[in-house]
This record gives sequence, structure tokens and C-alpha cells, in this order.
Amino acid sequence: MKTINKISFNDIENIPQLIKDFLDQKIEGFEESTFSLEHFTKQIHLKQESFTSEQRDVLFNVLEQQLSNLKLSTRQKENLENLKLPDTFTITTGHQLNLFSGPVFFVYKILQTIKTCSYLKVHFPDFNFVPVYWMASEDHDFAEINHFKTENNYYEINEKSGGPVGRIEVSDTFFISEFEKEFKDSVFGTELILMLKEAYKVGNTLTDAIKILVNRLFSDFGLLIIDGDSKELKNQIKDIFKDEILNSSLYNVSKEKVNFLTGKYGKVQVNPREINLFYFSETRDRIDFDGNKYIIIDRGLQFSREEILNELEDSPERFSPNALMRPVYQEKVLPNLAYIGGNAEIMYWLELKDYFDTINIPFPILIPRNSMLFLQDKTLKKIDKLNLKIDDFFQNFATITNGKILDDSAVVKVLEEKESLLINSFSDLRAIAETTERSFGNMVKAEEVRQLKSFKRMKKRLLHAEKIKQSELLERLENLFLDVHPSKTWQERVYNFSVFFADYGYSWLETCLEEMVVQESKLIIVAI
Repeated sequence: MKTINKISFNDIENIPQLIKDFLDQKIEGFEESTFSLEHFTKQIHLKQESFTSEQRDVLFNVLEQQLSNLKLSTRQKENLENLKLPDTFTITTGHQLNLFSGPVFFVYKILQTIKTCSYLKVHFPDFNFVPVYWMASEDHDFAEINHFKTENNYYEINEKSGGPVGRIEVSDTFFISEFEKEFKDSVFGTELILMLKEAYKVGNTLTDAIKILVNRLFSDFGLLIIDGDSKELKNQIKDIFKDEILNSSLYNVSKEKVNFLTGKYGKVQVNPREINLFYFSETRDRIDFDGNKYIIIDRGLQFSREEILNELEDSPERFSPNALMRPVYQEKVLPNLAYIGGNAEIMYWLELKDYFDTINIPFPILIPRNSMLFLQDKTLKKIDKLNLKIDDFFQNFATITNGKILDDSAVVKVLEEKESLLINSFSDLRAIAETTERSFGNMVKAEEVRQLKSFKRMKKRLLHAEKIKQSELLERLENLFLDVHPSKTWQERVYNFSVFFADYGYSWLETCLEEMVVQESKLIIVAI
């Protein structure tokens, strides 16, 4: 494996402008939320002042209990003990409980979290930094997580859903036997199959499954795994939940920031609701207020003001944060300095800055995660043979394709020469027209527009004709695009980690870790 390029997000066309502006510190109010040692120095100070020893004790006890069924490495045990110390902080990433981890970017997020901790330890040797994976076990959209894809197959698990996905117990294991057929002859296929069988044993919950899998992959790196579905942790955020129920504070306080981001960048990633909480009964359902009663949507449950506050006091575990409240919950219960996430995640975190200030929780440094792309040598040779660069596949590829199709066309060269002559001729005519009556000048302008439109139509027809004539080249370009972007999207959003682990095992993880860039957000392209 050899890294052939690392492309900055600023040089990739389809990275959202909001992310580019954030990284370039062009969004007012977020200048200190980006990656720098200076910003980490300030963040350490802020978190030291705001995170108490009592909170550390609760966190330690919860994690000790949640991880008790796992075989922890020496580094994990050290990290767990260190959390009780005032000089220890976390770097966190979070993700859903996708079947067998889902798309491979899940692995990249965790590895970047691990490497960021190592980087910070070098620069701040007097402090400890613990990588944490926050399991989104309370999500209820099972269809979003119940599958994964390899190069050759699509795997799916079918279970009864509706409540928090982390509590779903495994009963359907048909996908395991199908997976075994695909990977039994791979170099590291046996290891993958054993991982899958261990994690998705009948009776395990999906929380158990992901915890087992993630621990198998990352225990030696010291990663700790936390489940927010915890009464003890939610006890610490009851006051914020209470304020949300009574005053809709997140909605009201974030309104100005949401309007700003909407006005400048289009619609926001997640629109705040008036109450950003769910309630657990048999299912996970949204809480709404009709001006008199608190209603659990689609369940027929109602609470008076007094009743819902009593329920929160006695059973905080029945209240679940939505996508916007979850970051608040995370930062309340962890001594966290930075969050590493995908572009969409970072975009909705940005909505919350003013709200964090209001509730006196330090807003973390936000790090758009690295992306990675693994390409076979034969694909790279095809790209080179067509005189293309790998960067071309992350620009407007339709424009690149059209350019290749028309590259050697004699007709297009003639058309462009004549079009240039026409533009120059009309330029001369406009100069003359300015010395005469206005209607003549208007006629010249109209005729120029008409004739230039004709040239555009001819170019369009020429492109269509050349595509028919050069259908073989067009097909090669289209197939090459799919080699780089399976299913017409980024590779990391399609394939499961097993595609790469099957051939390279843990050395693939080591390569990913080694090539990660923690100080910048980049697309890292590796030849295999």
C-alpha cells in the first residue's frame, strides 16, 4: 500500500462551502473552534474549570460498568483510570450502530480520533488524552442501520424495531452464513467471520454487537466506548432537559445562528424543534407541547407540566436527546476537547454555538474527519493512460468527460475559431453602433446574442455526435468513474471495512492510522 495523494478539502468541488469557510476561519464566532494547538490550550483550560471531580467519578463508574463484559487492553485500563484525574481529557467521535459498522468511514472516524490523542500527547505531555467512541444507541431508525455492502453483496438483518436500536436483540443471523460464503477464502476471511459471529450472536443486543466489534478492532489503541442510554449519565443533564421542556431554549437561542447559516449557505442540516427530546415507552417518540399538555407523538400519552417534570426527575433514562441535543448531552458528561465528525455532523454542530454559551458548557473544537480512498493499481494505470489525474474525479466529472470527448475534435477547433471571430466582429459593430441611433445598437446586441446561441447549440450537437462516435471512450470514462466512485458516490460511503480487511488484516488499520492527517481535513488516496 502506498499513498499517492492527499487532497485538501478546499480543492474538492463537492465539499460544502460552509465546511470550507469553517476550516478557513471565515465564519465569525467560530475562529477558535478550529484545529490549532493554541485553541487546544484554551480548550483544556475551559474544560478544567467546568468539569468537576464528581462528574469524573460518575463517568468512571458508568464506563467501568458498561465495559465490564469486554476484555480490555492495558491501554484501555490506563485510559479508564486516568479519567478520574483532572489532567485527563477526551477526544470524541460518534456514530450509529450500523450492522458490522456499516460504511468504512466509521473506521476512519475512530482512527482519526485515536491519532489526534497521540498528537496532542506529544504537544501537551503533562496531560492525558483519551479517544472515545459514543454509540448512538438511542436512535430509532432501524432501516438506516440494518445493512452493509461489500463489492459483491448487500447484507441485511431483519428485526422488530421502533424503540432505541441499541436494545434490539439479534435473532436473524442468515446474513452471517451469506457473508461466510463471500469471505471464507480471503486471507483474513476467517478472522472477519469470527468477528461477525462473536458480535452478532443470537441474544446479543445491537449495542452489545457494536461494542464487541469495536473493541476487537481498536482495544490495543486504548479506545473507550460509551453508551448514552444510561440513567446515571442522564441524571447529570436533567436540569438542561427540564429547561428544554419548559422553555424551548435550544430552539429559541439557536434561532439567530440558524437564520444566519440558512441565509448564507442555504438550508441548515437539522432544524431545531421547539422541544428537542424524545420519550421512551415501547417506542421512541417525539415530545410536543400543545399549550396545555405535553404530548408523546403517535403514542396517545399525555403529561401535565407537573407530571412530566416528575417523570424526568424519577426516570431521566426515559428521555432521549434528538440529533441536536445529543452533542449537548455528550459535552455535559465528558471532559471533552474536540469532536471529530463528517461534514454533515459538523454543519449541525455549528448551529449550537450560542446555545452552548447560554448553558455554560464549553463549545468543543470541531474537526471535519479525513476521507480515504483505496484504489487498485490497475485502476490508477487506466487513469494515467487516459491522461487524467486522480484529482479530476473529485471535480465536475461531466465537464472532464466532455473535455476528453472533444479533446482532438477538429470541428470544435474550427467552431471556437469562428466563434472568436464573431465575438470580435460584433465588438467592432457595437463600437460603431454607439455613434448612431439607439435602435440600431439594440439590433446589433440582439443579433449577437442570437448568433452566439447558435454556436452554443452547434457545440452541444457536436458533443452529442462525438459521444456517439466515441462511445467506447465514453464507456471507459464512465466505468472508470464507477471504479473510483462505486454507486456514484464516495467509496467510503459504500463499502464496509471488510472489503479491505479481508486482504490486509490489521496492517490495513495501521496504514490508515499512519496516513491520517490530524491537523487538516484531507482526502487521502492510497494505491493497493
